[in-house]
Amino acid sequence: MFKQICFFRKNPNMTMDEFMDYYENQHSQLSKKMGRSPSIPNAVRYVRRYVTLEKNPVTGEIHDPGFDCIMEIWWNSREDFENSQRVISDPARLPAIKEDETHLFASHANPVVSVVEYDSPMGPNGEATHVDLRYAD
Repeated sequence: MFKQICFFRKNPNMTMDEFMDYYENQHSQLSKKMGRSPSIPNAVRYVRRYVTLEKNPVTGEIHDPGFDCIMEIWWNSREDFENSQRVISDPARLPAIKEDETHLFASHANPVVSVVEYDSPMGPNGEATHVDLRYAD
């Protein structure tokens, strides 16, 4: 699996609830609403994780990481990822994506990374764990 992670800061004119509502009901559905093929072709999973600040258990302080949402997308290969990036950056699609993002994000300067994941065995007897991905009706 190949995974991309993006870190987003919400538009400062939005509450967190407004940000989450817009992301879930508008932005993540943008291509579908525009009658286009998926922006993230061949993606296996697309997840948004909204951040709630918590106290650091060692210092007792709350540290702002500089973002409000962590977006993750999984693909079966780097090639699938790179093909998806070409679709997203297509000059025919890019203006609509950028326009929509001005409502949602503080800027377009959002860190984007790819990661290699390693899972630690977390079973009750030290055995490896796994996650099954199922598609709902």
